[in-house]
Amino acid sequence: MLAEYLSYEFIALFMFITMLVMMFTGQRVFGAIGFVAAASALLIWGEGSMEMPYTATWKLFKWYPMLTLPLFIYMGFMISESGIANDLYKMFHVLFGGVKGGLAIGTMFMMVAISAMNGLSVAGMAIGATIALPEMLRRNYDKRMITGVVQAGSSLGILIPPSVVMVLYGMIARQPVSKLWMAGILPGLLMAFLFLIYIYVRCKLQPELGPPLKKEERSVSTIEKIRLLKAGIIPFLIFFFMTGLFLMGIASLVECSAVGAFLATLAAIYKKRFNRVVLDNTLKKTLGVSCMFMWIILAALTFGAVFDGLGAGRAIETLFIEKWNLTPWGVLIMMQLSYILMGMFLDDTAMLVIVAPLYVPLIISLGFDPIWYGVLYTITCQIAYMTPPFGYNLFLMRAMAPKEITLNDIYRSIIPFVLIMVVGLAIVMAFPEIATYLPEKYLSR
Repeated sequence: MLAEYLSYEFIALFMFITMLVMMFTGQRVFGAIGFVAAASALLIWGEGSMEMPYTATWKLFKWYPMLTLPLFIYMGFMISESGIANDLYKMFHVLFGGVKGGLAIGTMFMMVAISAMNGLSVAGMAIGATIALPEMLRRNYDKRMITGVVQAGSSLGILIPPSVVMVLYGMIARQPVSKLWMAGILPGLLMAFLFLIYIYVRCKLQPELGPPLKKEERSVSTIEKIRLLKAGIIPFLIFFFMTGLFLMGIASLVECSAVGAFLATLAAIYKKRFNRVVLDNTLKKTLGVSCMFMWIILAALTFGAVFDGLGAGRAIETLFIEKWNLTPWGVLIMMQLSYILMGMFLDDTAMLVIVAPLYVPLIISLGFDPIWYGVLYTITCQIAYMTPPFGYNLFLMRAMAPKEITLNDIYRSIIPFVLIMVVGLAIVMAFPEIATYLPEKYLSR
């Protein structure tokens, strides 16, 4: 076997480098991760290691919370495809149009609502770039500011539940998804609040960046306002009804995801927008995204098992604590810095697969809460999504934004929002209760 001739440290390093090379050459993330994991296991331990991918597959299929993934993704895409998200933006358009920077504030509120419906950043980005951006540009909003608003707002999709990234973390770190989702609520709202303060203050100081709508644009009849309010309130009703069942203990997390998917379908029928095209698009996108994440989780479980077998976690602990003499908080800060650095070149899934099997056991051994750490990881992913040169949201924005918004505008637009995210990360690190309060209150029983 290969282990007879090479040290485990060298094998772990070789696995890591091989996986990075494969991803940089354009291979799919799950293909690169899964191939390196399965091939390494075969070379190290022989034919008996072929049980590892098989075991990971059954572990995935028997993981009951995985059912929430396709259901919440379906809910988000149904709301988007049926145009209910458009109604939501029109409601905010009327409510906040008279305030300086009001449309940008309304866009951020819409992003929070969409985040609570989908769990992915791509849905919020698509809606913001195709609906909100053209409207704000037409009304002479500063293109750099509003480009940053859409990118920062869409990144909330991976922090505010139902977050798909937290599902991945929960599976790899072996932590309950229900606690992770509850832990993400207050930090997500905190981040949105910081964004809103920045937008309001900056537009107050520089009114030309976000001029209020003209009075004639805001003067709609009372009946029209009520109609817009009724249309825009539907997504909130779905979320609060679904969340309420969970918090009251009436329904489990999986049952709540089914309720959300059902209510989103009923809302589309009620709005008379449920048709063959909407259903086909929703099902195809749901199937594509769900299968992608299931393949990634399967590959990640196999990769993590091989890393555990090599003792890579113990090697990292020895490096940080015994050789570098770092304190527990020093180790934590070093971990977050490594995430931000990797996020400049890798997506959130690749980062999670590479370091979660190494970092999570170390976090637990140092006495930190792995649920709280999952929130820190997710916030760092938000930062990575918007960090050049390979930030995920940067490329999504470039593909979806109107022609007048250049790549230079996109890069410059994210600077203040990334700084705000760093502040938000520091606040949650300094006050862990922001993340741990809700899980301890509602799920500790």
